[in-house]
Amino acid sequence: MKGSFLFLGTSGSTGIPVIGCKCPICTSSDSRNQRLRPAGRVFIGEKSLLIDAGPDLRQQALRAGIDHVDGLLLTHTHFDHIAGIDDLRIFYVRNKKPLPCLLSQETYDELKKRYYYLFQPKNLNSALSAQFEFHILPKDNGTISFAGLEIGYCSFFQGNMKVTGFRIGDFAYISDIRKFDDSIFPPLQGIRQLVLSALMPDPTPFHLSFQEAVEFAKKTGAKKTWLTHLGHFLDHEAANALLPPEVRLGYDGLELEIN
Repeated sequence: MKGSFLFLGTSGSTGIPVIGCKCPICTSSDSRNQRLRPAGRVFIGEKSLLIDAGPDLRQQALRAGIDHVDGLLLTHTHFDHIAGIDDLRIFYVRNKKPLPCLLSQETYDELKKRYYYLFQPKNLNSALSAQFEFHILPKDNGTISFAGLEIGYCSFFQGNMKVTGFRIGDFAYISDIRKFDDSIFPPLQGIRQLVLSALMPDPTPFHLSFQEAVEFAKKTGAKKTWLTHLGHFLDHEAANALLPPEVRLGYDGLELEIN
């Protein structure tokens, strides 16, 4: 079954333009240099899944014309990936049923601290917040049936934060990766399209460099890799010039075909 992945946002945690910044990237007229916080939408058949729900979710959903969501895949609980989670309330208001959410135990535990009111017993005020049906991943790596689809998943770290990557068919989404071991690669074999985070050309304590991302992509065997979670350090075209042809920068609004 054919489907698609839409980049809803491709920036790092600040968004681009960065508040108060007048650098050439933040003032660029190239729309590909204007980036919202990282998120994506997978569309398979009639199923619509969101990957993360950052602070720009409302704007992203309006821009993409998203009118229904069948499930939410959460990678981890950094602000730029969950701060828009309550904007999903509208789907509870319309459908009168909680939205399925797939996440790790660690992400669930942290979400419970940050958004305690999402976990309180339902009452007359329930409609004031989003409502979720949480599906906790049973282990670090594997596959699971979720929202009528088979979802592959793997685990890695950014600092002390455990992060989950997802695979659907020949597509994989691996964001905010810094620490991992070689056990991550077997579950990714056979993918055709890979979305992978790399903040800037040079390595940082929390993100891969461009070259590290290229090397990671080669080990997966992906035919095409798209970089996301990008900072305001290089123009879109200038950054692509540093990369091999099979690795390109993603940008907001780019849609990929997946199987």
